[in-house]
Amino acid sequence: MVVRRSPGRRAQILAVAADRFHRSGYHQVSMTELAAGVGITAPALYRHFRGKPELLDRAVRLGLDALADGLRAAGTTAGLGAALAAVAVGHRPLGTLVQRDARLLPPARRAALRRELRTDVALMTAVLRAERPELVGADAELLCWAALSACSGLSYQSAAPQPRRAEALLRETVAAVLAVSLDGTAAGPEAVPGPEPRPGARREELLAAAVRLFHQRGFDNVSTDQLGAAVGISGPSVYRHFDSKAHLLAASLVRSRERLRHEVEGAIAAATGPEEALAAGLGAYVDFALRNGDYLGAMLSETERLAPPDRRAAVDFRRDFLRTWVELLRQVRPAFDAVDARIRVHALFALVNDGVRNRPHSARPDLGDCLLRLGRAVLGLS
Repeated sequence: MVVRRSPGRRAQILAVAADRFHRSGYHQVSMTELAAGVGITAPALYRHFRGKPELLDRAVRLGLDALADGLRAAGTTAGLGAALAAVAVGHRPLGTLVQRDARLLPPARRAALRRELRTDVALMTAVLRAERPELVGADAELLCWAALSACSGLSYQSAAPQPRRAEALLRETVAAVLAVSLDGTAAGPEAVPGPEPRPGARREELLAAAVRLFHQRGFDNVSTDQLGAAVGISGPSVYRHFDSKAHLLAASLVRSRERLRHEVEGAIAAATGPEEALAAGLGAYVDFALRNGDYLGAMLSETERLAPPDRRAAVDFRRDFLRTWVELLRQVRPAFDAVDARIRVHALFALVNDGVRNRPHSARPDLGDCLLRLGRAVLGLS
């Protein structure tokens, strides 16, 4: 007897998998849950895909193929904006899957993914330089990466905005980013990490090492022996300071976001008037990002590994932080409603968070000035 499979079943499974991975995190989703979401049994799901790693790989590839197809058909910067916006809306989980979950793919697949993205950006750069021949290659490439990141910010919105409206605003955002002038950017002071823990403050040393290692290697790939070695103690000695590796992860993210709140909200509170406050907040956020790229990376990739109470606290912080920026932007630009402002603020955070971690551009001495100009562009301030 021949078993006939629904011709759209694989696509349905991929759509459900992408959405569940995006909302809950790869590690939190089981094959049984995915099968139930499609309305089939787990054994039936395995007849289509060998397991979660293949599902993640195919879900990422589906979005990247759509991106490559759209960019290849774009011969102008307006066409680039339309392609980026269409993929951001039509494949909304893609940004989260690439930035957070793709690191769980096998090394060969991760390398292939990076090559595909570099190829996409090279195509965008060629189109941009055809319209702006005054741009040097490195500047044009930075603008293209920034446009890609800004559109990926839509992936981090808890609720999807109306598609046509989101696409229109993202096209506008891409146009603003690709039009930014990087002439005369100034090198800022050398970015250095935050203050070193006091000698003997082992707990503080562990918190700093944990953020770095969890970002660079991923929570599951860091052992207590490695954490201990990073601060000159044995692995078992880590448990004198933290009950578990999960507790250490939670504490390290709490300490980092306390610093973020103190620096950014302090700068906003010290300003006089909304425009000055928004400019001060942007400057403080960029400055914090330049010094704390490991925290921003760990926040994006490891929050889903937290225990439920700690995860809720992290999500509550991000929601409150976002609300502060949305309300401030709307005071400065009353024509923006809440939907417009949220899309722009998410674009800002994605652009800056990626910018400080995207080599080789992250090594630019003028990166801070570049990010300030790009941030103003996505917020509609220039």
